[in-house]
Amino acid sequence: MIKEFVKEVLAEDVGRGDLYALISEPIVASAKIIAKSAGILSGVTYANALAELEDFQIIWHCNDGEAFEKGALIAEVKGTSHTLLKIERTLLNMVLHASSISTYTHAFVEIITPYGTKLLDTRKTRPKLRIFEKYATRLGGAVNHRLGLDDCLMLKDTHLKTIDDINAFMQEARKKIPFTSKIEIEAETFEQAKVFMAAGADIVMCDNMTPEQLSEIVVYKKENHPDILLEASGNISLETIESYAKTGVDAISSGALIHQSQWIDLSMKMD
Repeated sequence: MIKEFVKEVLAEDVGRGDLYALISEPIVASAKIIAKSAGILSGVTYANALAELEDFQIIWHCNDGEAFEKGALIAEVKGTSHTLLKIERTLLNMVLHASSISTYTHAFVEIITPYGTKLLDTRKTRPKLRIFEKYATRLGGAVNHRLGLDDCLMLKDTHLKTIDDINAFMQEARKKIPFTSKIEIEAETFEQAKVFMAAGADIVMCDNMTPEQLSEIVVYKKENHPDILLEASGNISLETIESYAKTGVDAISSGALIHQSQWIDLSMKMD
């Protein structure tokens, strides 16, 4: 799957061929990838697949998931001039995209780790990039939430509009979904959260609640349904996430890890 993805990414950039290769003869060449800002490296797995596909060498000075400082030598690249110039943008785009997500994710993780709260990503990913982007959040320290609709039965507000009797629905769901699959239900109020806990949800997602509202639900859950997991979600930012972690909630999910990350700065320089 990774190799096919890399082939498509390279083909998007190269098109019918690099016009530079029509003009000059290839020579033995090398280049360095230098960090122009600090971050968390991600994308090594994909870059290595590109190297195998295009027959060039990458010598890494930093591994997937490791932090690097501004000015650090990230990698050395060796091959023919035609090859290195052909793959430059594809290589950098993959590493930059993934590393930027990992770097932003790590900033969230550092804040909530002291509270024992897990950070989850979401399905708010760019089309066709879900596996790639969730790989990047994982390297930043997050835990992957659902990869798709077949991963867990999640009942959001849109689903609940179609359900008249949540207890009857849950009984039927337990008969039909796989034995190992969990059921998560989105609650917008304290009362809804109590109903969904009583109905037998494995996870209750507390959506768009304040830390104060969430704290009440955490206390109620511990006293009445200690085995149920609570997840907080909805417009949680780098500035507010600590206040949610302090409530004792089990996990916090945020789409911002991906769609709000800003690219760090890496460049490839020919020797």
